[in-house]
Amino acid sequence: MKISLGAKPLAFPMPTFLVACYDLKGQANAMTVAWGGVVCGQPPCLGVAINHVRYTYEGIVKNKAFTVNIPKTSQSTEADYLGMYSGKDRDKLARAKFTAIKSQLVNAPYIDDCPVVIECELAHEIDLGSHGLFVGTILDVKANENTLTDGNIDITKVDPLIFSASREYYQIGSFVGKAFSVGKSLK
Repeated sequence: MKISLGAKPLAFPMPTFLVACYDLKGQANAMTVAWGGVVCGQPPCLGVAINHVRYTYEGIVKNKAFTVNIPKTSQSTEADYLGMYSGKDRDKLARAKFTAIKSQLVNAPYIDDCPVVIECELAHEIDLGSHGLFVGTILDVKANENTLTDGNIDITKVDPLIFSASREYYQIGSFVGKAFSVGKSLK
C-alpha cells in the first residue's frame, strides 16, 4: 500500500549541479542546484530551476549564459558550501578553492576543478512561480580525459555527487544493465 506524501518537489535521484555565471559586477559566481537535467536532444538543451531571489538568477538573466559543473563525491563539502551562502556577500569560489575559467563559447565561467562542465547559452527563461526555469542550449561539454572510456564519459570515473530530497548526498551504485537492451527480454 502506498502512503500519500502530498504535492512535493521530489524526483529520485537528483543531480548536484554547480551552476556558474558572472554576477552583476562581472565576478565569477556559482551555486548548487538539484533541480535540473537534460530537456531536449535537438538542439541539445539543459534546464535548471533557480529561485527568483537567488543572486545567481540575476547573473544568468544579465549575461544570457551559464555553465553546469558536475562535482565528484570528494567535492561534497565544497558543493554543499556553494549552496549555503550567497555570492552577493562573499567570493564562494575562492573560499571553496575552486578555479573559475572564462568560457570561450559563452559569457560565463566554468569550474575547472569539476570533472565535467556543460557550457550553455540561455535560450529560454520560464517563470514557474517561486522558481524560474532556465533552458540553455548546450554549446559544449568538456570532460577531464581521465573520466573517459572509449571517448565517452564514464560515470564511474566521474563519480558524480547525487542529491536526495531528504537533503543528503549519495554516490552512484553498481551497474545494472545496458539501456535499450535489457528490456528486449520482454519482447
